[in-house]
Amino acid sequence: MDDRGIIELYWKRDEQAIQETADRYGAYCMRISMNILNNRADSDENVNDTYLRAWKSIPPARPASLMAYLAATARNLAINRYKASRAKKRAADTFALSLEELSDCTPAAFRVESRAEEAELGRCISRFLRTQPKERRVVFVRRYFYCEGIHELSESLGFSESKIKTMLMRTRRLLRQWLEREGYQI
Repeated sequence: MDDRGIIELYWKRDEQAIQETADRYGAYCMRISMNILNNRADSDENVNDTYLRAWKSIPPARPASLMAYLAATARNLAINRYKASRAKKRAADTFALSLEELSDCTPAAFRVESRAEEAELGRCISRFLRTQPKERRVVFVRRYFYCEGIHELSESLGFSESKIKTMLMRTRRLLRQWLEREGYQI
């Protein structure tokens, strides 16, 4: 079943929508969850929470891309679950490392005062990424949005780990310069 059909099932409040979502996007949501949580049980729960969130939010939402909608939902829920589980203990993992890498090119003492400011920063980063070659964009998004590890990126893209690290370092440096030109204090 295609996305439009699945969304129509949600709008009809037909529980088959959940099964169709799981069949089409279950593995995708699990991959995003595992990249952040690195725990199968937590990731299973996160994926189920993603389906529940979709059930509760469609309608009134009618996403243009169900895949992107579910990816953002799974990612946001996983990040919240990660923060909650790590509040008491800190562990070095792929997600923590990717956030640490970004810390040198994001606004200093950045405090999101409103959703509007958060959205504007997101649009600014998106504008920056659109100026970059596709290869660099793909690596950046897969590392910092999907939280994929360097080794995983290297294997799936056919680049050496050194090349991936270099691309990310250069992209972060360029992003920092871009954000500074846009008025953010790094």
